[in-house]
Amino acid sequence: MREYSTPLTVDLPGSGNLTDDVVDNGQSHPDAVSFSRRSATGWSDITAREFLQDVRAVAKGLVASGICIGDRVAIISRTRYEWTLIDYAIWFAGAVTVPIYETSAAEQIEWILSNSGARAVVAETPEHVSRIEKGRGNLAEALSIWSLDEDAVGFLRAHGTDVADHELESRRTASGPTSLATIIYTSGTTGSPRGCMLTHGNVMFALGTAVEALPELFGREAASTLAFLPLPHVFARILQVGAVRARVRLGYSSEFKQLLDDLESFGPTFVLAVPRVFERLFNTVSQRAAADGRGRTFDRSAETAIAYSRAMDMGKPGVALRVRHAVYDRLVYRKLRTALGGHCEYAVSGGAPIGERLGHFYRGVGLVVLEGYGLTETTAALTVNLPETSKIGSAGRPLPGTSVRVADDGELLAKGGQLLSGYWKDEDATSAVISTEGWLHTGDLGEIDDEGFVRVTGRKVEIIVTAGGKNVAPSVLEDRVRAHSLVSQCMVVGDGQAYIAALITLDPEGLGSWVEQHGKSVDVPQLIEDAELIAEIQTAIDDANRAVSQAESIRKFTVLPGDWTEESGHLTPSLKLKRNVVLRDFHRDVAALYAN
Repeated sequence: MREYSTPLTVDLPGSGNLTDDVVDNGQSHPDAVSFSRRSATGWSDITAREFLQDVRAVAKGLVASGICIGDRVAIISRTRYEWTLIDYAIWFAGAVTVPIYETSAAEQIEWILSNSGARAVVAETPEHVSRIEKGRGNLAEALSIWSLDEDAVGFLRAHGTDVADHELESRRTASGPTSLATIIYTSGTTGSPRGCMLTHGNVMFALGTAVEALPELFGREAASTLAFLPLPHVFARILQVGAVRARVRLGYSSEFKQLLDDLESFGPTFVLAVPRVFERLFNTVSQRAAADGRGRTFDRSAETAIAYSRAMDMGKPGVALRVRHAVYDRLVYRKLRTALGGHCEYAVSGGAPIGERLGHFYRGVGLVVLEGYGLTETTAALTVNLPETSKIGSAGRPLPGTSVRVADDGELLAKGGQLLSGYWKDEDATSAVISTEGWLHTGDLGEIDDEGFVRVTGRKVEIIVTAGGKNVAPSVLEDRVRAHSLVSQCMVVGDGQAYIAALITLDPEGLGSWVEQHGKSVDVPQLIEDAELIAEIQTAIDDANRAVSQAESIRKFTVLPGDWTEESGHLTPSLKLKRNVVLRDFHRDVAALYAN
């Protein structure tokens, strides 16, 4: 049994709560810009003083509306300034935030509101309100619903004018490190989601260690970052609270199709994203280059960036490689860095392995991707690569005060102050994942090398066992296949079968560019039978197969006419595959792969 621990290097507070950061910033650095949001003329700034005033006013409105200490208040909205404002206002009122993905279906919303016993919900749009109302009959009669599009903030500000300052301060300071801060419902790849209870102390521990360990990100002068992941995602939420704690200017982008424009105009010094974002960014740049007739130049520049980064790990790139890299820096890499705003040096990736190829590509062009690993149950990161101690392809070492262990069956176990206090109203589920010694069973498979670097190799419940008894971790293959610009999703199958196969869906943007370049019909049912397209997908399969043994390689695949999305019910809000749903809906396609 291999184990690696990193000693705690910071003093963590034994009192107080997350609202202290807002008060400290508003009083000690009142004119510092805390947030920026899109306006008709560009980016509009909000100072620390203004944020403190906004939070207090909205929190008073919650108190006046009958929200008591410990009550649960839900938020369902896209990523925007008001999300953060409401989140902290809930904490100022002594209540508990329940985030809900804004794409959640009516039944999912009903389950979360009912299970959490929410007393109120702040929704963004009338359409969100409509989804809530569909399950109203099964919810608490006293449930209050406020819509941001109908000036919920203005209503709460006006409603709370009679609440005294001392009453609000009493509410705000009633919470301590052991007080519940939020219940985050896991996205639920199977069954109903479970509510992870995270305390103020959990978040304070996670922030205290991460901010201290990453001064290049959080300690840089004029540091700024852009939030574009959904804020119910624990990774995005920690970014939000970390930015407030470290006084990092935080901007908001809620539309992926506008992300590149927002990155360029906002100019963050670092970003946090999941691997799919880095894949889509790479594919978008590649497709634009191909559309402009520079596809081959971009492909050669990408290979050079990857080779350059790999050579850095081996000591030093040779003269010829350095010259080639310098040429492509002027032709390609500089433009890519400009597209990211021109100031972005670091990115942190989490949620799933990013893959060595993409990691080396981004470092080769001048953006260091620091891959990490964590869960909702661990308040985001357990491990992370640091700028001075990094191994591309790994998830880094445990953060200070954290221990990671590999069990006899290969499962990763974790221990530290960031572990959830339990699942809401589910003691059996809590005891099933947290041992009596305090180790969390993550459900992920992994390994730890001699230097303490962690690699995640797959999910314990997703391991495929072929008819020949070979254990196959599908994520290794799927991540490599998805890196191709034509591929949106890939799911490896083969449990109990003689060989491994895969279901493939096409990326609409990548397909559009490919069709234009090759003069093909846009009729997708015809395209998925096209010999040239199948040959192109085969290159992605061949690349993935190079990462595994022959017994683990993909022997057959089929391209499906439609994509898997959250709306279709095949992806979770955090873009994880719902494997059981895919297998149910596409069982005939899977059977056809083994028909001959």
